[in-house]
Amino acid sequence: MKKVTKIAPITADFTGQPKLRVAAYCRVSTDSNEQLVSLEAQVKHYESYIKANPGWEFAGLYYDEGITGTKKEKRPQLLRMIADCENKKIDFIVTKSISRFARNTTDCLEMVRKLTKLGISVFFESENINTGSMESELMLSILSGLAEGESASIAENNKWSIQRRFQNGTYKIGCSPYGYDAVDGELIVNEQQAEIVRLIFSETLSGKGTHKIAKELNARGLKGKNGGRWTSSTIRGIIGNEKYVGDAIFQKTYSDSQFNRYLNRGEREQYLIRNHHEAIISREDYDTAQKVIEQRGKETGVEKHDGKYLNRYPFSGKIICGQCGGTFKRRTHSSGSKYIAWCCITHIEEIEKCSMKYVMDADFEYAFVTMMNKLIFSHQTVLKPLLVGLRGVNTDDSLVSIQDIDKKLEENAEQQNVLVNLMAKGYLDRVVYKKSNNNLLQEAERLQRQKESINRLLHSGNQHLSEVSTLLQYATKATMLKRFDGDVFNNFVKRIVVYSRTDIGFELNCGITLKERLVNE
Repeated sequence: MKKVTKIAPITADFTGQPKLRVAAYCRVSTDSNEQLVSLEAQVKHYESYIKANPGWEFAGLYYDEGITGTKKEKRPQLLRMIADCENKKIDFIVTKSISRFARNTTDCLEMVRKLTKLGISVFFESENINTGSMESELMLSILSGLAEGESASIAENNKWSIQRRFQNGTYKIGCSPYGYDAVDGELIVNEQQAEIVRLIFSETLSGKGTHKIAKELNARGLKGKNGGRWTSSTIRGIIGNEKYVGDAIFQKTYSDSQFNRYLNRGEREQYLIRNHHEAIISREDYDTAQKVIEQRGKETGVEKHDGKYLNRYPFSGKIICGQCGGTFKRRTHSSGSKYIAWCCITHIEEIEKCSMKYVMDADFEYAFVTMMNKLIFSHQTVLKPLLVGLRGVNTDDSLVSIQDIDKKLEENAEQQNVLVNLMAKGYLDRVVYKKSNNNLLQEAERLQRQKESINRLLHSGNQHLSEVSTLLQYATKATMLKRFDGDVFNNFVKRIVVYSRTDIGFELNCGITLKERLVNE
């Protein structure tokens, strides 16, 4: 008989292994009592959920309440959680759904990629997705696109509701202009502030410019809205505000599909209600003040709402401070030799809030010429591969996914026909038919939303594809620039970000950012 030796099993002690530090993120989109109750339920759920797992250690609960989810910048607790991840305080994140985590596809993918690089995965309960085990980002792109679509749908419903209230005159103003207080949706004159409003109109009618009026108000220690300093743009805003004669114009701004807000210059309908509230300024003085401002604009060669007024110079409104996010303003320096420079508005108004110093106009122009000449010289090695890459992204996985979805939709329709035939022949109980058919209809609706989401992603990519193609065509035919060309700048540059007085970035319309060094300070 052969000798058999028994080998005892290895009994490893796993108790000494470090536990996974798990955090949870919750959000409710409004501050109503019902939503806050929902938030409280989520808090209790995740506390017990994490603590019930013996291999997990509770690393904290992060939640934002009464804050929109369309953009991550508006959610401080989410940003704090990501900062704690960077500081290696968290190993794993759980959240209810993609729509609670992010309702913007770009933000969602950006955060997931950032966390993945840090070695941190996210688990979305509703979708049952663990980003640590995903082979690609395609499904996450689709689902986050659906969440973005859901947010857009909610936003459209809210817009419709608000517009209905605009139309029937029942809209209540929540944010009051300077000179008024909002009380139960009504504008009530704030006499202390109203006196300053009357002073501003009086000084305007006497011939003073907006910059001088702002400077005198600041010198007298008079505070603007929320205790802020007065600026020439604030003064212009007050002079042009119809609310001071008792009228109200609604929908002065609007948001696009990416939740970016714009001034409404005729792109959307507006609604005027005369004698909506008590006036501070007479109509005669208000109309005269508008004529004064209009005349001053004509004397300087610009008119209100004219394209030249908004973009008088190629760099106007396109230079952003990398330190505080403020825009740069064009100024003429006359100490010694006269020169043009651009300076951060925040730095001009409150130097302690932003230390970014001015950058000369000529330096921006030189940097742009350098950047464009690099593209012209190396377009075959930079722009052409980028164009090929974008075409590959747009035609591979996404198009295959659309084909798969179309196939599933066809199968779904066939299954619905089978149910109808079985029901008609009496082989299927009505209750069973109704339940099965509803499930198929819901599945078809979900697949259709996925398809629409992928098409939106393709459309976004096609926009960048078109911009890169246009830039490549220009770079292929163009000769090296010898001087700054404002038209070329406006055609290809979305904005300039100033990181320091020596480093800037040109954000191009095609979606890429090219950094350049400024040769002069």
